[in-house]
Amino acid sequence: MSATGRRVGGSAGRVSLMALGILAFPASGFAQDAQRGKAIYEKWCLECHGETGEGDGAGAKFMLPPPRNFTQAVYQIRTTASGELPTDADLEQVVAEGMPGTAMPEWKSKLSDGERKDVIAYIKKFSTFFEGPAPKPLDFGKAPSSSAEGIAEGRKTYEKLECFKCHGMKGRGEGKSSPTLKDDLGFAIRAADLTENWTFNGGGTVEDIYRRMRTGLDGTPMPSFSDVLDAKIITEEQLWRVAQYVRSLSPEKTPEVKEVIRAHPMTGKLPSGPTDSAWAAVEPQWIPLVGQIIQKPRWFMPNVDGVWVQAAHDDQTLAVKLSWDDRSQSPNPVWDEWLARVMKGASDIDGPLPTKQGPDRFWLQFPKQIPGLDDMERPYFLGGSTRKPVYLWRWASSPDASEEGTGTGFGQFTARPGSADVTHAAVYDQGQWQLQFTRPLVPTDTTAAPAFTVGRPIPIAFFASDGSNGETELRGSVSAWYAIYLDVPTPPTVYVAPVVAVLLTAGLCFMVVWRAQQRGHSTRG
Repeated sequence: MSATGRRVGGSAGRVSLMALGILAFPASGFAQDAQRGKAIYEKWCLECHGETGEGDGAGAKFMLPPPRNFTQAVYQIRTTASGELPTDADLEQVVAEGMPGTAMPEWKSKLSDGERKDVIAYIKKFSTFFEGPAPKPLDFGKAPSSSAEGIAEGRKTYEKLECFKCHGMKGRGEGKSSPTLKDDLGFAIRAADLTENWTFNGGGTVEDIYRRMRTGLDGTPMPSFSDVLDAKIITEEQLWRVAQYVRSLSPEKTPEVKEVIRAHPMTGKLPSGPTDSAWAAVEPQWIPLVGQIIQKPRWFMPNVDGVWVQAAHDDQTLAVKLSWDDRSQSPNPVWDEWLARVMKGASDIDGPLPTKQGPDRFWLQFPKQIPGLDDMERPYFLGGSTRKPVYLWRWASSPDASEEGTGTGFGQFTARPGSADVTHAAVYDQGQWQLQFTRPLVPTDTTAAPAFTVGRPIPIAFFASDGSNGETELRGSVSAWYAIYLDVPTPPTVYVAPVVAVLLTAGLCFMVVWRAQQRGHSTRG
């Protein structure tokens, strides 16, 4: 056992330092800091973490994963060995930066450095484990230079360590073990989606990823690989290569959220489906989605956190491709265990919770009447209203079908009668849905659906739900209003004019030089 009292298996098998008679007294001034921290905690932290720090505050039943239970002193983000306490610097980082992918926000913009230190002093008083000697961080060394060969080696080691069992071969959290994952307290826990490093707990750099693999995430199924290094199954460099490989699965930069989605003009044939190679010419745009917590039944535990959107048109037809990560193709009996565990930890304050899986769903929403450039009013973003209805494209995975119609309120949808203009094609592969909607710019019935005009912004919003996660037509992830803009094709003169200008300039320069040379010859003669 280390000087801090190494704790094996999370909350189990712990030995009280007080019982061992090696309790260290707190440094002078600690109590005063903790007293100030108590007031900060009660103002900002109590509603989630609870009055006694047991993670049972009023908001706990609305969170997956649930808030930290401070009395157990089990912390995921550390620079110390597995089973050991975090350093004060570790705790300060979590409070300052938050825990991406969870309900824990960053507090550096709300609390001063001194206030964060005070609240940490108070949090540590919830557990006697912190009354011992201060823990010591590990020495992580330095990452080797990254290269294509090194990343390829990292993938091989990723497979050797069987990381794919939880995170999947594509890293989207779709591994075979994913439906069974739970934390030490029995709550459902998601395998991290390695293609979204901006959601990683503890940071998304290569160094951050390496530290998580060395320390593990205590209280979760994510183990420490330090023992693998000690057993010489792999080398430190190979583990660094895994970190580099994992980082390579995400975009080089965190996606920039833009308000306007550009629909690329195509002179040739539009993509025939979501896997058509023609989509490679269209830049995808990331649209974040959040749980629908505005109207009952609210949903605080969404699985879909965003969608990549691509759009193209040929002056006659609009095609929209949507790509989003989903660990399951719903419904799937393999995920029944997951659903039961999620529902056990969820709140039924807004009504009965689902007991059976439904299909996966995705909706696109437009105003029923496209507003003019001087009209900033949009319909209500959750399904419109009777005064300002919305026009919807809706898709469900089981059966694989789409429909279009009108929304007049949250959950109020009327399908368009007769033949629809919207067609779709959907493909699920290793933790990701790809869905393409296609519709003529001018519908067959302009009273039932709006026309889309090239060169004019069209408001658009998104809704997604994961049936294996208990999500429905009302429980799911939503976006705010964005705009899709059908780019005007660039006329050939735009490309010809610069060439002509260059040629004319070159010709004039040649003439000036030639005439100067002729004058020089005449003078010498």
